[in-house]
Amino acid sequence: MRTILFAAAATTAALMLGSCATMSKDQCLAGDWSGQGYSDGASGLAQSRLGEHAEACMKHGIAPDDAAYRSGWSQGVITYCTPGRGFAEGRSGNGYAGVCPAELERDFMPAYEDGRVVYAAEQAVRDAESLINSLGGRLEELDDKLDAKQRELRTEGLTDEQRDVIRNRIQEVRREREDTERDWRRAQRALDDAEMRARDVRYRFERSYGRW
Repeated sequence: MRTILFAAAATTAALMLGSCATMSKDQCLAGDWSGQGYSDGASGLAQSRLGEHAEACMKHGIAPDDAAYRSGWSQGVITYCTPGRGFAEGRSGNGYAGVCPAELERDFMPAYEDGRVVYAAEQAVRDAESLINSLGGRLEELDDKLDAKQRELRTEGLTDEQRDVIRNRIQEVRREREDTERDWRRAQRALDDAEMRARDVRYRFERSYGRW
């Protein structure tokens, strides 16, 4: 389980890193490579981030100070690789790029995994709420359709065949509404279960990580 979770988190982190903006022209000109390395390390970014910075600064004719960056990064990553930060990162659904030294990762990863458990429980609540909202919106649409068809049925001058077509459509809409309402009630029960699970999970981990 831990191996699967780590692989998924690393993939997420890689996607996130690939989409982030790197250093600006002013940052390149400032040349604070130690500070930039510290900032990246404290953010849980891999040392390979330096390559992206080098590419960005190359456009301005500036080369990075590799040694200063790596020294700053090594200090910054220490502030990242703590159990508290690991839990917070996991609870936020953030990826982990595998940056922690082995001696720090031993405590970081269990906390990170605990945070992912909380994230999953809270995500289940959000998913259930989203489904309820979606189904609720569909019920409103179907109610509007029923009202429109019933008004149409009262239109004067319709033939019997036309009225039969409208009545059949009304029955179809009513059946769909019944199905949708059943799904909505099922989603409500799922939300209740998800909220109970999330409360249990929060209570369990508050004892180790405090309230958040």
